[in-house]
Amino acid sequence: MKKHILFVACLALLAASFSSCSAIKKFLSTDLVDEEDYIIGQLYADEYVEEGRFVPRRSNRAGSSAPAPTGKCGVELTPKDNKALYGAIDNWFGTPYAYGGCSKNGVDCSCFVGHIFQEAYGITLQRTASDMTKDVTLISRSQLREGDLVFFTNSNGKVSHVGIYLKEDMFVHSSTSLGVSISTLSNSYWNSHFYKGGRHSKVKTQY
Repeated sequence: MKKHILFVACLALLAASFSSCSAIKKFLSTDLVDEEDYIIGQLYADEYVEEGRFVPRRSNRAGSSAPAPTGKCGVELTPKDNKALYGAIDNWFGTPYAYGGCSKNGVDCSCFVGHIFQEAYGITLQRTASDMTKDVTLISRSQLREGDLVFFTNSNGKVSHVGIYLKEDMFVHSSTSLGVSISTLSNSYWNSHFYKGGRHSKVKTQY
């Protein structure tokens, strides 16, 4: 009876988080013995965000001795940028998104961020986006600098997505529509769903 009451009470909340027919099909095919776990998981799940591929701005390089853009992600580097960070990103760039995935075959947002922090900084983070908020000091958007985490909420107001801030409003993440890619905080969805930045005490930057 308790499970049935919880199921009914939370169904309305779930409706707001379902953003595609595939999500509904997944729910209907779920073993209802474990419906509480599924409901709780959906409250914290990434939403499907459809966005065009963001192309970082390039400076006018005519007569410039500035370094070339880093490999796959196309961000123009300066001597202050963390080359280990961008190298780790290039290793994962273009990997498709997979809910719960944690490999080059498919990766979700928190697993991707965890891999990058381990590769670039030797730091182990917690597994989920919401739990990662406990690993860092929360900061405002105006305080963001390279290597900070950026957290986003879904339509239920729960922290459900995380990325890594780079510079000039750019952040890298595992996007539901594009996989591991770069987006900008000025995008209407990310701007409206931005929650907080997060700074890890062991991440150092020259900015």
